[in-house]
Amino acid sequence: MAYIVIAVSFGVAGGIVGKIKGSSFWLWFLISGLVPFFGLLAAIAYRFERDELRRACPNCGRVTKIYDALCTRCGAELDFPEAAIQPESWQRVPTAPAQR
Repeated sequence: MAYIVIAVSFGVAGGIVGKIKGSSFWLWFLISGLVPFFGLLAAIAYRFERDELRRACPNCGRVTKIYDALCTRCGAELDFPEAAIQPESWQRVPTAPAQR
C-alpha cells in the first residue's frame, strides 16, 4: 500500500512537471509512477518545448520543431535547415495599445 501512495505521488509530480514543460501529463504520470524517483528526474531533465528551434516545411510552409524528421501536414521528409526560426519563447507577446 505504501508503494502505491509513493508511486501515485511521484506520478502526479512528474505529470505536473511534464505539463509545465509542454509535454503530456499522462505520459509523464505513467513514467514517473512506474519508476518513481528516476521518472521524476527524467521529467525534470526533459527539454522545454517552447525553447526548441523551429523550421518551415519547404513544401507546405508549416512551422515545426527543428528535431521533426517529417512534416505532419504534408508528409515531406525534412532535411536539417541552414537557417532556423527562433523558438516560441523568444517571441514577444503584443501589448494592447494604451487607453486614453
